[in-house]
Amino acid sequence: MKLIDPSETVVIVVGSDARVEERDGPTARRLKEEIDQRSDGQSFRRAVIVTDAWYVEHEVLHPNPTIVVGGPGVNRMAGAWSQGTSLLWSRDRRAFLQADYESEPKRALLWGGDAEATMVAVQAFVSQGFLDDLLRRIWRFRTEVYV
Repeated sequence: MKLIDPSETVVIVVGSDARVEERDGPTARRLKEEIDQRSDGQSFRRAVIVTDAWYVEHEVLHPNPTIVVGGPGVNRMAGAWSQGTSLLWSRDRRAFLQADYESEPKRALLWGGDAEATMVAVQAFVSQGFLDDLLRRIWRFRTEVYV
């Protein structure tokens, strides 16, 4: 049974350390809810949350659009991707939103100097249109006819 679609299912990656999951996990779950609410009822237009360790070990997720929650100090994927990803927004040099929407797969990094600043970055991503922009780019209207 197919559970994800690489062209439509958004993967949210959080750090795998238990303390990090405790701090960033609720923020990631709120982001997942925002994404799921924006789907139009199509099965695979949703988000799934995985840890950075799980993401690294399971290449099947690598083609999916990906949102990293947490910074380079707590999330391996943020450490790997932050240098090559454009800064789109920041606040007080504590909360950051980086993204690459032009390449495939599309990526966004939402992070801060601590869990509170990461939450601010996620809130800005949702409330200032960055999430909607990402979803418009990946959830295109499909014109194919299936028989």
